Amino acid sequence: MPIYMDRHDVSETVTAEQVAQLHQQDVKVQDQFGCRGLTYWFDNKRKTAFCLIEAPDMQALEDMHNHAHGQVPHRIIEVEPGIVESFLGRIEDPKKNNDTELNIIDDPAFRTLMIIELKQPEPFQTTFQQFQSSLRNLNQEIAALLGSYDGKLVKQNDYYYLVSFQSVSGAVHAAFKIQSVFHIHADVDLKNKITLKIGLSAGVPVTEKQLLFEDTIKIADRMCQVIRGEIIVTSDVKHLYESENANTFHENENVISLTKEDEKFIAAFMDHMDSVWNDANLKVDDFNRPVGHSKSQLYRKMMSLTGKSPNTFIKDYRLNEAVKLLNKSAGNISEIAFETGFSSPSYFSKCFQKKYGHFPSGYLISKTASVLEKQDA
Repeated sequence: MPIYMDRHDVSETVTAEQVAQLHQQDVKVQDQFGCRGLTYWFDNKRKTAFCLIEAPDMQALEDMHNHAHGQVPHRIIEVEPGIVESFLGRIEDPKKNNDTELNIIDDPAFRTLMIIELKQPEPFQTTFQQFQSSLRNLNQEIAALLGSYDGKLVKQNDYYYLVSFQSVSGAVHAAFKIQSVFHIHADVDLKNKITLKIGLSAGVPVTEKQLLFEDTIKIADRMCQVIRGEIIVTSDVKHLYESENANTFHENENVISLTKEDEKFIAAFMDHMDSVWNDANLKVDDFNRPVGHSKSQLYRKMMSLTGKSPNTFIKDYRLNEAVKLLNKSAGNISEIAFETGFSSPSYFSKCFQKKYGHFPSGYLISKTASVLEKQDA
């Protein structure tokens, strides 16, 4: 049977005890509707409640709530219990803290999410065995650090982590420690071939999107993809950190915090970018209206946030997409050139060689050699 998470936006007067009572009322009538209330979360600060319920369908869930207490949810999404547990730490009620009739759960669903990306700026020359050994050691150190700061691993591969933190401070401190480990303990050859990006954003599990924490993940991912620096945090993360620690969030060229205005700009720019990037007729002027900036304002904003002009950013974005297609063997070089918005295969090869130090054909040869070396390892 499907499992759903719903969201209730409650009034300022609602208390944790009242939410616990509503949950108890659901449990009393759930059998009538074929449902099973698993647990809930209540955020007293933001006045939001989230219920995790096994139900035949969304309508049965709404009918149960309506019959039990009349508090119909504002939003419902279907979820996977394993993913919920990875983000939020549980999929059932915790044990009671004391011997009372009500199980009042003091656990908001608000989480700080961390995305770690170990990026390859160019095809590396290190042999596969040497590189994998160094990368394995770095990943072991990162995994140990995340655990020590109570980070819950949601998704991981050798080059990517998605981690959930209940504590904003824990997430920020973990990010600084990982940055330190990367620069001090990582193998010298590895650091020359890999760059570190950490994005921190915070939010709730259910919004207007279809997936759990979709908005929060998206901004963290885009910060890693777009913003200069190694550690990038949203304005909410910065303010929450400062309120918890009563001190200033220190920034430098490798530690960046965005403003609300920056976040809106990046969202508007990347939303448009994602829909038009492979159009060969795309011009920088096409972004002026979607982001609400003049050409000169757009240039200054892009240089400030990304360290790249709009033209360079678009070209690099296309080249990154081209590398993904080359790695998947998704067409020949000419097909990939046109598919990624380049006007001709020759111009594509010229741009590729300038950025990566190889022509696309040479990259394919080196990739094949790396695969063969991996198979022999």
